[in-house]
Amino acid sequence: MSTDLVCREDRDGWSLLVLNRPDKLNALTIPLFKQLRQHIADIRTDDSVRCVILRGAGKCFSAGNDLAGIGAGERPESRGWHSETLRMMEKLPKPVIAAVHGHCYTGALEVALAADFIFAADNARFGDTHAKWALTPVWGMSQRLPRRIGAATAKRLMFTADMIDAHEAMRIGLAEYVVPMSEFDAEIERLATRIVANSAFSQAAAKRLLDATDSRPLDAGLQWEVMETEGVGPDMQARIAAFTGKGK
Repeated sequence: MSTDLVCREDRDGWSLLVLNRPDKLNALTIPLFKQLRQHIADIRTDDSVRCVILRGAGKCFSAGNDLAGIGAGERPESRGWHSETLRMMEKLPKPVIAAVHGHCYTGALEVALAADFIFAADNARFGDTHAKWALTPVWGMSQRLPRRIGAATAKRLMFTADMIDAHEAMRIGLAEYVVPMSEFDAEIERLATRIVANSAFSQAAAKRLLDATDSRPLDAGLQWEVMETEGVGPDMQARIAAFTGKGK
């Protein structure tokens, strides 16, 4: 088994990033975040990677921030460093999907929320336990969670520190869909394959468009979409020709 804290495995047009502290339930440490940050920086400039799937090794996605490190006074390199790292991942010009099985708590949920969307195995459990430990979020929970599921539902989860299962996560819009754990690995492959079959140009443009117009009034967003359009991709003609049979 690799000793890397975050493993990267390049497949056919996409990369699998694996949080790799299975003996510690993939608890998040500064060294692990440093490796995640480096992978993100490398993938940004790697045109061969058109999709990223983030998952955990072993029994779960991640049990969250390593409380032992917090208790020992572990400090990041700078104020907002973790949040900056997750924003780097969020702004990758290619789809990033969090594939969650088992635990996904607090800091781990903040990591998953920085992906474009989450899909879950049926044994996944989600929760925000900041309030349980007298902590406050600084990795993005207060911003991304209400944007994903609505302010009232976010407050309920943040105030109670309740755990929810995969189907409840799907019901409230936290997870997009749920698959049986027996199909989890195969679904990662199927999903990535469907994504990389489409235009990387269109996907990158869509991410930039959605990010730029998030929370804008509808009319302002519609105007932005028209005025700031990136047009058509270099692969448009080839894709249409392949569909119509004229590319033969």
